[in-house]
Amino acid sequence: MDEYDLVITNGVCVTAADIAPLDIAIRDEKIVLLAPSGSMSKARAKQIIDAEGGYVMPGGVDCHVHLQEPSMFGKGTSADNFETGTRSAIAGGTTTIVAFAPQQKHLESVLTALTNTQALALNNSYCDYGFHVLVANPCERALSEFEQLASVEGVTSLKIYMTYEALQLRDNEILSVLLAARRNHILTMIHAENGDVLSWLTERLEAAGLFAPKYHGHSHAPVLESEATNRAIALSSLVADTPILLVHVSEPGAAQRIRAAQTAGQPIFAETCPQYLFLTRDDLDQPGFEGAKCVCAPPPRDAEGQKAIWRGLRNGTFAVLSSDHCPFLFDDAVRGKKTCISDEFPVGKFRHIPNGLPGIETRLPLTFSARGMELSRFVEVTATNAAKLYGLYPRKGAIIPGVSDADLVVWYPEGRLGDFALTNGLLHHDVDYTPYEGRMLNNWPRYTILRGKIVWDRDGGGIVGEKGYGQFLKRQESSLNGMWRTVEEEGPFDLEKL
Repeated sequence: MDEYDLVITNGVCVTAADIAPLDIAIRDEKIVLLAPSGSMSKARAKQIIDAEGGYVMPGGVDCHVHLQEPSMFGKGTSADNFETGTRSAIAGGTTTIVAFAPQQKHLESVLTALTNTQALALNNSYCDYGFHVLVANPCERALSEFEQLASVEGVTSLKIYMTYEALQLRDNEILSVLLAARRNHILTMIHAENGDVLSWLTERLEAAGLFAPKYHGHSHAPVLESEATNRAIALSSLVADTPILLVHVSEPGAAQRIRAAQTAGQPIFAETCPQYLFLTRDDLDQPGFEGAKCVCAPPPRDAEGQKAIWRGLRNGTFAVLSSDHCPFLFDDAVRGKKTCISDEFPVGKFRHIPNGLPGIETRLPLTFSARGMELSRFVEVTATNAAKLYGLYPRKGAIIPGVSDADLVVWYPEGRLGDFALTNGLLHHDVDYTPYEGRMLNNWPRYTILRGKIVWDRDGGGIVGEKGYGQFLKRQESSLNGMWRTVEEEGPFDLEKL
């Protein structure tokens, strides 16, 4: 009788804390044993993987993913559904995602938004998944449902916007969300850009006849992000230092303000994304409409700004590196990027270009190949911290016997693949381009393992997992840096203390 379901031998295990040559034994979907490298090569197991000296890491945890969302910004419609998006995830080494359940402005209930999104994902996911609620209408009913979100539904995070007419909350609304979230130990994620200044700049650019994709970057000038970031931190401090996460930070001034707040002891967390590590403003300034492939918000910044974001990733300013996968077809005039093109505007109008990039599959290979940080830090920002931040640790983001799910990514041995160019043809999303076309890589996940089952085997069939194997994850409150313990010590929000 086989003692284990799967054994990985001759690998070099990398966690957020350690790097060591170890074998891994898996049984009943869990990590059950770590042993000296090579010692389990003859173990009684249903299957044995010889990692041949390649790195073995916790499966990627990507907690900023947009899939199959309703159209809220004009004509653009998400190119990926839960099937194609999660298929792409496992091919890139990601085993867990947290996607968004959007509440639209005309809806009062966030629970209804959650139910609607759960129906889309049910039996369609290749990887494990959870949800954040996107709050666009923080009415009394929505706020009253926060308790059920956290205690019953296992949704312990939400997202709000400081920009976009369809989603933008005013400061008083943000304060109400923060207070209700604090009471229920829900982490508030914030898209921090000044929406009113964005509208003003957009109108001035259009009045000057400036419509091309590159002017998207002009309309989202850096000060929009740094000002809104500062305001979000101030609002957090007003509500007795309620924890917040600033998402997709792109701008050095915003990163500096976040770092200052963290140094002062405020529970301010931050995320950045590969587009701010590998793209620059120059990628928006391409012939014709090509720059639209790189239109996202905030936009990529200049080369010096890119260096600053890398520094923030290394020094701990950014807790997590997420994809912000928000895919639209490029060559599609009905639901993709080209919906904004007309005879009058042959290069489109930048304000109407669907905002977002595909990146769920390329997040890990791009960053791993770049070697812009220590390996343990790479694991920390791509898996472990996300699991802690969003209430999934140590089930996810770790390799702890008896505790952690057997979610693993096995890389090729160093030098095995050589240098090769990334092309869209290598990817498994349902998108007709990648903004990273032609970028040089030197590694790719060889195997992706989800709860003990090989779901991606690059040399043995590619996608070998099954749609529907992915499970919904009810999440606990965040454990990163003991944020809610700090909140409890601070005590409830007290008007008398202002």
